[in-house]
Amino acid sequence: MASLGVFSILFILIPTNPLPTSTILIWLASSAVASAVAFFIFRVYRIIIRYSTLREVGRIGIAVLGKELLLWIAMVCLSDFSATSGLLAGMVAIDFLISTFFLLAARVCMIVIYDYLRRASNKKRSTKRILIYGISDKAVAAVSRLRNSPHYTNIGFLCYGKKASGYQLMGQPVYHFDNAEDVARLAAEIDDLEGILFPYINDARREQDRLIGFCRAAHLRTYIMPGVDEMTDANFIGNYVRKIKIEDLLGREEIKISMDEITTYFTGKVVMVTGAAGSIGSELCRQIARLGVKKLVLFDNAETPLHNIRLELEDKYPELDFTPVIGDVRSKERLDDVFRLYRPQVVYHAAAYKHVPLMEENPCEAVLVNVIGTRQVADKCVEYGVERMVMISTDKAVNPTNIMGCTKRMAEIYVQSLGLAIEKGEKEGKTRFVTTRFGNVLGSNGSVIPRFQEQIEHGGPITVTHPDINRFFMTIPEACRLVMEAATFASGTQIFVFDMGQPVKIVDLARKMIELAGMEPGKDIKIEFTGLRPGEKLYEEVLATKENTIPTQHKRIFVAKAREYGYSAACEATEHLHELATRVTIPEMVSLMKCTVPEFKSQHSEFEKYDTPAANK
Repeated sequence: MASLGVFSILFILIPTNPLPTSTILIWLASSAVASAVAFFIFRVYRIIIRYSTLREVGRIGIAVLGKELLLWIAMVCLSDFSATSGLLAGMVAIDFLISTFFLLAARVCMIVIYDYLRRASNKKRSTKRILIYGISDKAVAAVSRLRNSPHYTNIGFLCYGKKASGYQLMGQPVYHFDNAEDVARLAAEIDDLEGILFPYINDARREQDRLIGFCRAAHLRTYIMPGVDEMTDANFIGNYVRKIKIEDLLGREEIKISMDEITTYFTGKVVMVTGAAGSIGSELCRQIARLGVKKLVLFDNAETPLHNIRLELEDKYPELDFTPVIGDVRSKERLDDVFRLYRPQVVYHAAAYKHVPLMEENPCEAVLVNVIGTRQVADKCVEYGVERMVMISTDKAVNPTNIMGCTKRMAEIYVQSLGLAIEKGEKEGKTRFVTTRFGNVLGSNGSVIPRFQEQIEHGGPITVTHPDINRFFMTIPEACRLVMEAATFASGTQIFVFDMGQPVKIVDLARKMIELAGMEPGKDIKIEFTGLRPGEKLYEEVLATKENTIPTQHKRIFVAKAREYGYSAACEATEHLHELATRVTIPEMVSLMKCTVPEFKSQHSEFEKYDTPAANK
């Protein structure tokens, strides 16, 4: 069409000097061939028109230039035109302009028609109308991700301050807000405005005390665009938006981990995860499944949760070679069977009892799982030549005030002493032992957030132990990435901790959860204080300080300065502890724990009576 248009214009400009028919035929044939060759080389036919950008427009322009160059060469070689012919140059220039115009016009028309049909379809489906927060690249990307959403329609952008007010972005207006009245006005003036979408989690965190509060007052919902990891999760397949959760507002900038190094280390290895059906263990399995491991062994004693993670991995990672194994770390014979059969090269030890009040009431079981179970896993790692064992510990192991925290500290002591004995040549083996400590994990099984959610759903009250109690928090994926990094980061037997930011008051957490549910604290849902539970601290220990850690090459990850114990002393203590726990001799067992870990001082617990007089001074 463009080549025919050239002759129409040419005949108008030079009506008395038409070209010979043979030249016209050569021109048309050469144009068709040159177009096919150039468009094939530059893959113009593969551009998805409705998502075209300036980059695609540039490709089209380059392809047309290529076509004109081939056409010029063909006309010089096959017709009477010379390389310096002004008429040929004019024809080629006109052909370039017409070709470019028709290609771009066709695409613009198709985009306009597509958008019209999409909007008409959205109106029929009664999609929710939302504003996207900000005008950043992530906000623009959110528009693209929402184009095919069957539930949400973007009708504009919302920014703080008047700087961008009155502008348009991607054909949509940019609104502004300065205070709660501005947000209330927008809610009243914009027809059927459902809520505000934050394209990035850090945007929501920055606005949690401003815009999110304004939205609650104006009865607007707040949404967030799930990250790539969430979009691949079975719970989010097909969903482009979700409501903001309390976990989104409690965190800080997540620690960035070198996934390339982690992938390189894990590729082709046999990996075993104990406690694989738990909150941390199951997320570890999900992340390890993406790393090209040779085999993944899932070890847990909880039948139904292990069955559920098995179904999830079969669905999401059909190429993964994995084996779920029912077993208990308290059974040395079962561990031996699994290690002998699968020969793991890397072991992540996540199996543990973790609930403080429950372990305060069942101290012997805490010892048998957390201390003896860890010892047996570590011993099997040495016996079967495992490259690295990574033990998952807790901030409650630092100056413990409860049975659970002390058992985790004793597990650390045994693992650390075993690793140091191997390094010093006192014990034969090649396994490198690494421990990771972190605080409370957001949304884990039995944690405070699911408990508060359940209480809100039942109309309250929310129960908090003390008005001043606070905790450090981290997300499950972040905790697991740290644990995976530990396998590649360690240069020896080390305990890794990291900067967890500022602690969060639990009562503030309760208030925010009530507000996110669209209710008013103290009015719709009451908050009651029940008193500290046995073994519970008012304030958790700060894991990473200059006094108690050594920096690493990562600015947020540190090595803890922990007291070293001799391997023979650690063996003797755990052997005696095993004997006492098996016989359920609680007084002697707790006394031994306090002797082995002298910083263990019970709080709000019946075991305070076993503290030595010197320790209580």
